[in-house]
Amino acid sequence: QVRLVESGGGLVQAGGSLRLSCAASGFIFSAHAMAWHRQAPGKQRELVAIITSGDSTNYADSVKGRFTISRDNAKNMVYLQMNGLKPEDTAVYYCCKLSVYTGTTYGQGTQVTVSS
Repeated sequence: QVRLVESGGGLVQAGGSLRLSCAASGFIFSAHAMAWHRQAPGKQRELVAIITSGDSTNYADSVKGRFTISRDNAKNMVYLQMNGLKPEDTAVYYCCKLSVYTGTTYGQGTQVTVSS
């Protein structure tokens, strides 16, 4: 059974940093692309960053240069380092497993709140 458990969210002032972590289990982690999505109040869920099984990365334009996604296949972990946080980054952040066969699987989410 796929399990994705996020941690590291919280309240931070604008300009600050947070590091989100996601512990994955129940599937062959190294073989899958992973991603972070976020959903702000009243808005649709959006892709923030993606990392492939080969460690290629891609980012939403709104976070390029500020956020970094990484993975540790030995620990079945994926991370999102967020620097230069802005109030508009406030959202629930979801760790995601990507599969062309089963679609996107989401974790339970972790709240990130950036105060101005």
